[in-house]
Amino acid sequence: MSPSIGVEHTHSSKKGKKKKKHKHKSEKRERTYSCDQSDSDVISGFQQKDKKGKKTKKRKRYCEVDAADVKATKPYAVDGDADDISSSSKKKKKEHKKSKSTETSDNQNTKKYFPFEYEHILAPMVGASELAFRLLCRKYGATLAYTPMMSASQFVEEASALKPTSHQTVANSDICEFQTIPEDRPLVCHFSANKPEHFAQAAKLVEKYCDAIDLNLGCPQRTAFVGHFGSYLLGDEDRKLVLDIIRAGAKAVAIPIFVKIRLLDTIEETIKLCHQLRDAGASLIAIHARYRATWERTGPGARDGPALLDQVAQIKQTMPDFPIIANGNVITYDDVVSNRENTTADGIMSAEGILNNPALYLPRFGDANKDKDVDVAVQIPSPLTSNGRCISNGENDKLLRKLNKKLRKIESAEKKLSGGGSIDEEQQKLLDLKPDILAEIQAAGGLGSVNTKESNSDAAATRANSTTVKLGELAKTANDKIALAREYLSLVRRYPMKIRSVVFHTRRMCKDILEKHQLLEQCIACTSISEVEEVLRKCDEYIKHPESFLYDREKAKKEKDALDRKRQEEGKRKAYEARMIRKAKREGLADREHYLRIGAEVPTKAIIAKLKLLSKNEALDIWKTNHSQHCISYHLDAGGCKRDRACAFLHSEPKDENRFDELDEVAG
Repeated sequence: MSPSIGVEHTHSSKKGKKKKKHKHKSEKRERTYSCDQSDSDVISGFQQKDKKGKKTKKRKRYCEVDAADVKATKPYAVDGDADDISSSSKKKKKEHKKSKSTETSDNQNTKKYFPFEYEHILAPMVGASELAFRLLCRKYGATLAYTPMMSASQFVEEASALKPTSHQTVANSDICEFQTIPEDRPLVCHFSANKPEHFAQAAKLVEKYCDAIDLNLGCPQRTAFVGHFGSYLLGDEDRKLVLDIIRAGAKAVAIPIFVKIRLLDTIEETIKLCHQLRDAGASLIAIHARYRATWERTGPGARDGPALLDQVAQIKQTMPDFPIIANGNVITYDDVVSNRENTTADGIMSAEGILNNPALYLPRFGDANKDKDVDVAVQIPSPLTSNGRCISNGENDKLLRKLNKKLRKIESAEKKLSGGGSIDEEQQKLLDLKPDILAEIQAAGGLGSVNTKESNSDAAATRANSTTVKLGELAKTANDKIALAREYLSLVRRYPMKIRSVVFHTRRMCKDILEKHQLLEQCIACTSISEVEEVLRKCDEYIKHPESFLYDREKAKKEKDALDRKRQEEGKRKAYEARMIRKAKREGLADREHYLRIGAEVPTKAIIAKLKLLSKNEALDIWKTNHSQHCISYHLDAGGCKRDRACAFLHSEPKDENRFDELDEVAG
């Protein structure tokens, strides 16, 4: 699959003079994935110098790749006139006729708007659609993947701190936890933004590492409400701002601008919004077919329940020549097929379904029982890429030296223990990391020589391991949740991610097994990959030797009580928000959500520890400013809150970096 982002329209003429005159317009400007290239040239914009030294804008635009009539859809134009498009449309029609017979059955009833597949999509998910999980889903059938939601303003701010002389780029410096490698394509970078300039700058920064830029207009979370982005920008009062953001992004980059939205209060409003987004420069719209988060619709956060896919079908009817993606109500592959047929959408996006089963899209290759010997092309990450970046010879040698030094310290600690001696805390921590270090050494030790004059990206692309696997073999692993989770962990060792994301994916993939053997809480409490692997080992043992598992009734009761309390707290939170809305109405405030912004922050364990050291009055002043929606007695008093479940304030658990808040697992 080509990593190019679109089709260049070039000028051609039979006359030599004309050809020479427009030569600079027809030259191919290849887009390469370069980890060595500085991002400063991206930030500076699209101006470049011609032979005379004058600044000119790039003459690049994108259009429908194989539609019969180019004029039927809006091209992804940066600038220029309509003649540029019509001059090359004849060539496109000829190419279309030649290639039409070679299309797969997957694409026979779908127009191809982009030079990459987009029928089976991994949705953007906060802390969940990270590099390792994207690679796993791609192997098992996903054709397009989105990054997790990244803040455009934060991305730009952190990128500006990178040193121009450093080997770091936005693709390997972990800005906003963004990681990618050449094999992670096609890729859509998913940003939240409420300022056009921030969205445009962030788009420029990642343009050479992805195939499209997406604006988040669907996130319903509390953080989106407080920061005023996501679905909270879908009101009429912010419509001009949203369209300006799209225009700024479309003008800033040469790759397509996508948008992900939720439904508005009426189908007519949603249709109008989609047409406005298209006219502003959006090239694709993904519709999460649930209502946007609005505190006054039918109650706080009225956005749950089954997705209203019939509305996606209605929207698609009004935009037959524009790519629409349906998101929602996908648990199995049968849902993928039926939703596609019922909505006539150009593709299906999954979040919840693919979290439970990363091999959700595998059946698109065929029936694993009947077609088990069918070869499936699988892209294997190059051994030249590790930790989300490309590694050169010198860097690899340096990495190996560091790892071997740690290994020698571990061996020294092991000798002490075997001789009856004791080790300090630092040595014990290093000892616990031994499996991780050995895995890194194994990955680095297999690296071949690299021509340092060649860009790292070119080297990686040249040596990328592509192989074929029997469909039956893929299906065997896909049907074994423990094996699938272990494959994910091996990717995480290579492309590290926060442990909370690792734990989250493991428990989602193996939830039934973990619950059956009462290991779910142990999995959630894990603080390292090695601990997660130990939980999977126990699961494997219990499955192979059922008699070794003993059911603990008391433990089961405690877990049930904890779950009931959590559900009750969620109901209490919604009731509190409803009261605050009514209070704002009574006081005649134009901003009905005023009180919801005050004191919404959930305290962390570190904050609670600091407040306990202060006097009662000092702690109360800070609490009123930052955490007034939450019960101070529950968090600070030794005996907790005496009112317990009858308390009107929230009894939320303190924030922990290693754990997911269930409400914040998946973006809208």
